[in-house]
Amino acid sequence: MKFSEEFRDKELIQELARRLQALAPGPATLMEVCGTHTMAVARFGLKMLLPPSVRLISGPGCPVCVTAQKDLDGFLALGEVPNVVLTTFGDMIRVPGSRTSLDRLRATGVPVQIVYSPFDAVELARQTPEREFVFFGVGFETTMPATALAIQTAASAGLTNFSVFCVHKTMPAALRALVGSPELRVSGLLLPGHVSTIVGAASYDFIPREFHLPCAVAGFEPLDILLGVEALLRQIKSGSPQVANTYRRAVAAPANPRAQEILAEVFEAADAEWRGLGAIPGSGVRLRSRYAAFDARQKFAAVLSQVPPPVANPCRCGDVLRGLLSPADCPLFRKTCSPSQPLGPCMVSSEGACAAAYRYGG
Repeated sequence: MKFSEEFRDKELIQELARRLQALAPGPATLMEVCGTHTMAVARFGLKMLLPPSVRLISGPGCPVCVTAQKDLDGFLALGEVPNVVLTTFGDMIRVPGSRTSLDRLRATGVPVQIVYSPFDAVELARQTPEREFVFFGVGFETTMPATALAIQTAASAGLTNFSVFCVHKTMPAALRALVGSPELRVSGLLLPGHVSTIVGAASYDFIPREFHLPCAVAGFEPLDILLGVEALLRQIKSGSPQVANTYRRAVAAPANPRAQEILAEVFEAADAEWRGLGAIPGSGVRLRSRYAAFDARQKFAAVLSQVPPPVANPCRCGDVLRGLLSPADCPLFRKTCSPSQPLGPCMVSSEGACAAAYRYGG
């Protein structure tokens, strides 16, 4: 960034901070749903620019964090299957399961491969036909199209040694469950920019319409986030909740038609278990029958049926994801739970609220 651009951004941020102070309502709690927002807010110290009466809390927008313990335990169990290579994004490596983690499995000799894309896992399967490669399909609508295209690629190539352990989840269904909970006490939602490029800003219209809650879709630069907060405060002040799209350079009102076409071809809606939120009808996806050969849950059904129930964990990540507890208020934070010895995913993921608070304070 050139010096002149950086100076201009600082001036704009200062102007936005002044506008936020002028808009300050009574006590207002805003939830940044997206984990990328959570990390950016902490990294850039944006809470210091907000009026004292405005509070930002984190929500269930970290896909690693909301992966249910039983789903993680199921994927870990596949490490016991001879000739299987577990492939995953790096964020999942150190997330503790009930009895082990991918990192620990790898230390014992189980083949665990970090990939940067599901296509990497497909290519590994193509290059090594004598081994079985299972990809851990984690993420919201942002990463789902890549998984769908990888499955289609494997199908076109006639691969029989590639499958996906699918735990993908859909954000609008989870938000309906979240805002419908009597536990939630928030004044507005800062909605995820990248998910919205796939589902469209209009997919959240039910929130102000049915729950009378202000919403704003925002990008991830400091200016983007502050503009989203400003939009929420204006709605609170006017008493007119709506879905404000402050990220128009990337997000349109309708859903992305090409992405939706790809998703509909490979996936169908399914119930899903969310850490902290429990079972939410229609909030996940499963592979359609025509792609059943690439469904690891079906391919390894006998192994998965033997996975014991999750072991109780004192981690309070579920409460953090529901906005009921801040990381610093967790009795385990910085004591028995830290990035070097995490008790839960919120301390491990690059989008985790506890990791953000530990690294940047708060």
